[in-house]
Amino acid sequence: MGTNQLPRLLTELETAEALSCRPATLAAWRCTGRTDLPFVKVGRLVRYREADVLAFLDRRTRQTIAPAA
Repeated sequence: MGTNQLPRLLTELETAEALSCRPATLAAWRCTGRTDLPFVKVGRLVRYREADVLAFLDRRTRQTIAPAA
């Protein structure tokens, strides 16, 4: 992101689609603080920074290594 570019803000629907969940799930996460996914309030609208969604996915990426037999 350049110095004079704004971050891309995703709608709740776009974010839900990217995370394979429902918008209601995102609302529940926001209300309960269940996850560390940052969001932006613009008036009554909720938006998510694209970079924050990608970082959220990165923090949850796991590699499972099968134990040696």
